[in-house]
Amino acid sequence: MDRVICILVGYLFGNFLTAEVVSKHISRESAFDRGTGNPGMANMVHEYGVKNGALVLIGDLLKTFIPCLLCRLFLFPETGATAAAYAGLGVILGHNFPCWHHFQGGKGVTCTCAAIVSISFGYGLLACIVGLIGVLISHYLPVGAVLIPLAFLFPAFRFYGNEVGILTLIMALLML
Repeated sequence: MDRVICILVGYLFGNFLTAEVVSKHISRESAFDRGTGNPGMANMVHEYGVKNGALVLIGDLLKTFIPCLLCRLFLFPETGATAAAYAGLGVILGHNFPCWHHFQGGKGVTCTCAAIVSISFGYGLLACIVGLIGVLISHYLPVGAVLIPLAFLFPAFRFYGNEVGILTLIMALLML
């Protein structure tokens, strides 16, 4: 039951689309109606500049770290990193498929990065660096989006067990 609660807590937080709030505040238009129509940081940077894109980044990081740490440290400390993984997956699902927007949301790249870092700070950060290197080499953001959870797969299975490894694999598949 604790895993279901973690997913639900994460999903509730994930439904808060920071880009939508920023876009509505700036232009009174939905983020879904601007640029690429993706309620994410890259689209907000393109449409409203770096400062507003940074606000979206910070909001998306917070909406992921809060439920992951809440579940890991306070609600289910005995479950540890597994609780963070379930909450992180819930946030990603909420961000990508928000119930209030006909289950059409963003791509969840920032949420995936934050979820992985919430599971393991060191290996998560390393996976994010691998993704960044992939973007710098390819000049294509989706390469990094897929590389980040893939780079975390080995440490997830090796150090956190099959359950966290499978959840990380699901996160990677959501990036496709």
